[in-house]
Amino acid sequence: MHKIVSSVVLTALASGLALAYPAHAAPQKVSMSKSAQAATVKEAPLRAHLAFLSSDALEGRGTGQRGGELTVTYLETQSAAIGLQPANKGSYRQPVKIAGVRSLPSKSNIGLIAGGQPLPAEFGADWVWGPGDAKADHTLDAEMVFVGYGINAPEEGWDDFKGQDFKGKVLVMMVNDPKPTALEPKRFNGEGLTYYGRWTYKLEEAARQGAAGVLLIHTDASASYGWSVVQNSWANAERFQLAEGKLGTGLQGWMTDATARKLFAAAGQDLDKLRAAAEDKNFKPVVLNARVKGEARAEVRTLNEFNVAGIVPGTDPKLKDELVVYSAHWDHMGKQGTEGDTIFNGAVDNASGTAALLAMAQEAVRNPAKRSQMFLWVAAEEQGLLGSAAYAAAPLWPIEKTVANLNLDSLNFVGLVKDVSTPGSERTDLGAMAAATASRMGLTIAPSKPDLGGGYFRSDHFSFAKAGVPAFSVGAGSSWVKDVEANNAKRKAYGARYHQANDEYDPSWDLSGMVQQAQFTLNLGRMVADSPKAPQWKAGDPFGKARTAAK
Repeated sequence: MHKIVSSVVLTALASGLALAYPAHAAPQKVSMSKSAQAATVKEAPLRAHLAFLSSDALEGRGTGQRGGELTVTYLETQSAAIGLQPANKGSYRQPVKIAGVRSLPSKSNIGLIAGGQPLPAEFGADWVWGPGDAKADHTLDAEMVFVGYGINAPEEGWDDFKGQDFKGKVLVMMVNDPKPTALEPKRFNGEGLTYYGRWTYKLEEAARQGAAGVLLIHTDASASYGWSVVQNSWANAERFQLAEGKLGTGLQGWMTDATARKLFAAAGQDLDKLRAAAEDKNFKPVVLNARVKGEARAEVRTLNEFNVAGIVPGTDPKLKDELVVYSAHWDHMGKQGTEGDTIFNGAVDNASGTAALLAMAQEAVRNPAKRSQMFLWVAAEEQGLLGSAAYAAAPLWPIEKTVANLNLDSLNFVGLVKDVSTPGSERTDLGAMAAATASRMGLTIAPSKPDLGGGYFRSDHFSFAKAGVPAFSVGAGSSWVKDVEANNAKRKAYGARYHQANDEYDPSWDLSGMVQQAQFTLNLGRMVADSPKAPQWKAGDPFGKARTAAK
C-alpha cells in the first residue's frame, strides 16, 4: 500500500516547483488557441495532489470520518495557495447537513396486510424500508396504491397518477421505464434509460405526490442488479440522505418480486396483468386491498460535511456575472472493517478528479476568462450525489447565471488516447462545443452508445442538469495512442478494484492521459467562458424546462 507521501511530492505541493516528467508521460502536443496554450495543465502538481489525496494519511476520504475533514482542510488551503477566491462569503466551505439513517427492524412492528390478513415478510430477505425524511419514528396505517411506473412526464404525454390525491397513501411502483413499442420505438429514449426509470426519481416523485410512503418492486432485469445489492444498501449498512431542504416520504423501501406477487394475489390482483396494463399511457392507479401498518423506527444521526468552492473572477464587464463550474467529488468510502486493509483509498475514484481540478485551477487563476469560473469539490457523492444536490438547492452563485457544469469522475490513469468521451453533451450546445474543442486538440469524440444503465443520472453533473444548467461528465476515451492490448487490459483490470481497498495510487502510472483529459475539460470550459452566447438545452429536453423556469 502507498503508506507515505514522499518528501519530493510534499515539496512540490508546498513550493509549486515542477517535478520532472517521466519519459513515458510527456504531454501530448496539440493545436489550440493562444489563450488555451497559456492555460496548460501540468502533470507535476496533478501527480502530487493525486498521490497525497489517495494516501493512507487521508484514510479514504470517508463521509463523516476524520479523513473527510482532513481532505476538506487540504482543499481549502490549496485553493487559497493557488489564488482562488472564496466562493461563500469569505469561506471556501459550503456546509452540507447530512442524515445518517439505519433502520431498526428489531424495534419496529411495521408490516404488510393484504386481504385483511398479515402477510409474512422478513426485513432484509423479503423487503427493506427506512425513513426518507431523516426522522427516526413513523407510525403508519396507510392504504397501498399501485401506480405502475410512477412517472409523470408531460413531454412524453405520460401521467401514471391521473390527478388523484395520494396523501397518506403508500405507492407501489415498478422501476425502469415503459418499454418502447413498434409504434413508438423512441418513447422514453427507446433502449436507453431515462431519469424517469431511475429508482431515485421514483422516490422523489412519491414525495411530490404527497404520499406517506413508497415501495419499489425489485426484479433483477428492471433494476439491473440482484436483490443482494438492495439488501446490502438498505438492510446491512447506514444510508445517507440530505437532512435539510426537499426531503423524501416518511417511508421508503423495496420489496422482492416474490413478495410483491404474494401481496398482490392476497389483495385479489394479478401482478402480471397490472404490469402489462401499466405499459399503456392510459393506465390508471389501482387501489389495492392492502395496507402498510405499524411503527417503523430508525437510528438517525446528523453529520456536517462540506463542499469546497473557489472562484476565478471573469474579465468581461458584463459576462463576468455568469459562471462556468468545474466539479469533482472529493469523497470515497473511507475506513471500513477491522481486519486487513481497512482504508478504501479511492485513487481513481475520485482522487483523480479532485487532483485534476486543483491542477486546472492553478492554470485558470493565471489565465482568467471572460466569464467567471468556479472550481467545486463536492461532498458525499458516494452516498447519492448529496453534496452536489445540496449545492444545486442552495447555489453559491445564482443558478440562472450558471451557464455550464463540467464534471470529472474517475479519470484516465492508463495512457494517451485519440478520443474523448462526452456522454450527455448532445443534450445541449455543449456537444458541438466539445467536438470543436476535441478537434483543436487533435482528438475525436468517442461514438455514443445507448445509455442502458442510466449513467448520465449517476454523477454530480446531474444535480446541475436537474436545476436546468447544461452539464455532463467528461469521460476518458478508449482509443489508445499505443500499447492497445496492454492498455485495454489495464483498464479492464480496474473493474476488480472499483470501490475496493486496492484502488490505490501507483507511482508508475502513466498520467499523460489524465493530463490530457483535464486539459480537454479546461479548454472546453474556457471556450464556454469566452463564448458570446451561453450554451442552451436542445428543444424538448426535459431538463431545459428548469432553465426556462429559472429565467
